[in-house]
Amino acid sequence: MSLEKKDEYDHKAWLKSKEDLTKVEQFFLLGLIYVDKRLRIVDYLELMETLYYRVNLQMPKSHTEQYNLDNKFWYWYPLYTLGLFSTLAYVVAAISGALLGFYYSPATTGDPSTAYNSIAFIMRDLQFGFMLRSIHRWSAQVMVAAVFLHMLRVYFTGAYKEPRELNWILGIVLISLTMVFGYTGYLLPWDQLAFWAGQIGVEMSLSIPLAGEWVAQLLFGGFTLSQATLQRMYILHVFLLPFVVTTLIAIHIGIVWVQGIAEPH
Repeated sequence: MSLEKKDEYDHKAWLKSKEDLTKVEQFFLLGLIYVDKRLRIVDYLELMETLYYRVNLQMPKSHTEQYNLDNKFWYWYPLYTLGLFSTLAYVVAAISGALLGFYYSPATTGDPSTAYNSIAFIMRDLQFGFMLRSIHRWSAQVMVAAVFLHMLRVYFTGAYKEPRELNWILGIVLISLTMVFGYTGYLLPWDQLAFWAGQIGVEMSLSIPLAGEWVAQLLFGGFTLSQATLQRMYILHVFLLPFVVTTLIAIHIGIVWVQGIAEPH
């Protein structure tokens, strides 16, 4: 049966059964037929269903599934949710941070107090602003804790060993970028805590042998804190790190999907 005759047969079958349908159902059915003739929605849905089952059959199995170990490792399972938990915390922090970006304004002149004033507006005057900033702050802190605990679980269960050593190195890079994420965000309110945290960062940069002054100039815009410091932290926190971290997380999860879950054995 040709493709055109098949479509005609299917549509006639639908129309034949419309006598048993209500007016709303008939209207919906006729609309679906109209759209399907032009966009072939049903064929694409069937293609997606077939692709789903093919991918599902090729999904890597864990040791428990491969060796029929039932629930032998049930006491480890809560620890295996830390990676997902940290990813969810990152998503919440990203969404809440994007919403905060509508109201936060870094200094564009020599006076960095604009940043503090925008935070004060969010916390005091913006409706649900206090809640929004609290969600962003707590999700970021939960993410840092979850990533740290996740790496401890990977280490103590031996999941960093061959053939997963590359993903372990990628995890180390991710937790390092997570700390940079937290530090740059910590400086954005430009309050007393942020100022002295920034001053410590400058001194730590200057303590680096040979390249200390260059690092301080690059990251902080000089040897003392200024509007340039705040602008650099804002660019790192909002424009650079989100894209880098999101890409690395996608690669990290993709490698886990390919290699499977490394349960203790």
